[in-house]
Amino acid sequence: MRTYILADNQDITREGLGALLRELNPAVKIVTAKNRSLLQISLNTYPDAVVILDYTLFDFVSSQQMLNMKQGVKDSAWILFSEELGVHFLRQVMISDPTMSVVMKHDSKDNILIALQNASYNSVYICDYAEQILQSGFSFTNKPDKLTASEKIILHEIALGKTTKEIAWEKHLSFHTINSHRKNIFRKLEVNSIQEAIKYAIRAGLIDLTDYYI
Repeated sequence: MRTYILADNQDITREGLGALLRELNPAVKIVTAKNRSLLQISLNTYPDAVVILDYTLFDFVSSQQMLNMKQGVKDSAWILFSEELGVHFLRQVMISDPTMSVVMKHDSKDNILIALQNASYNSVYICDYAEQILQSGFSFTNKPDKLTASEKIILHEIALGKTTKEIAWEKHLSFHTINSHRKNIFRKLEVNSIQEAIKYAIRAGLIDLTDYYI
């Protein structure tokens, strides 16, 4: 019986995954790793474990660092399990390591169960979202070209957590100019909050989670 390592910093997600795993096998062994160091220690102890990782909430500094760790434990199986994963990040990871499974937190319970079962047999599961990215790129209802080049830059800076004042100072522009860009971004994307604008930017590949979560 394989050990499952839950590398996710959300309590509710760990509880939910634990419940699903116990549905599959009441005697399943589950280990929690809340950071990269603890994950490495767990893998040293259980080198053939199934790792369920939310990359966006973890302290990897790059996708390559994550892939290097995975390659160091060749008997392990990994599932990326997140709310949001950037287009460029996913394409890079899946091309670099085709043994990486991907399932999203908004996928159905049945699909998540299939991903968990597949991983226990070293079989790869790729969800519809990741499959579309891998096979044909990804099309969006809101097209990235709705934004001007300047607006894309401003959106990227906003997503990195910078204030209007900070962006204006760094870009040598007035506060009014940056604020106008911000209003135009919200209007064009038909969103009402920074969080919604950031979610759009991630889905559209205007920003990459490997930068956003460093």
